[in-house]
Amino acid sequence: MLAAAGPMLESGDLMIRRADAGDIPALHELVESAYRGDTAKRGWTHEADLLGGQRTDHAMLGEIIGDPAQRILLAEQGGALTGCVQLSAKGDGIFYLGLLSVAPAAQAAGLGKRLLQAAETEASRAGGHAIEMTVIRQRPELIAYYQRRGYVLTSEARPFPYGDPRFGHPTRDDLDFVVLVKAL
Repeated sequence: MLAAAGPMLESGDLMIRRADAGDIPALHELVESAYRGDTAKRGWTHEADLLGGQRTDHAMLGEIIGDPAQRILLAEQGGALTGCVQLSAKGDGIFYLGLLSVAPAAQAAGLGKRLLQAAETEASRAGGHAIEMTVIRQRPELIAYYQRRGYVLTSEARPFPYGDPRFGHPTRDDLDFVVLVKAL
């Protein structure tokens, strides 16, 4: 189980806090801008060349926020939402990390690294001993980014949810996920 809500980190003009239901519209806009469409192509971490359609929707974000075993941490700079990351307790001290998103204009400034650190600290405080994540195999630059931060590529692969438009519309038929793990 994850700890109660409240500001987790305040440093200069950066604040990292837990999202609540009132954050869903801005959160949805942030995630979509970081992953899909022309706006996403302004940054380096997008999936826009592999997937069209949505990355998430209000209902999925609401499910995450409403689940006590999950949370979304928000990064705000100067009062503006600039990043987020999802953390989910899977049991047995293992947490899943997902939805790491940084506004395209704010990428390459270290915010993603700070969000990763906040999620790792949160998982550790909740008794976690490892974090796992999945990354689309066809995104080698993103896999390398996580490896530089201590995540280890496993031999496990997971299928892409083809046929479920809630996760987007693939532009190719060979997508799958690799699994990376980091010991805390």
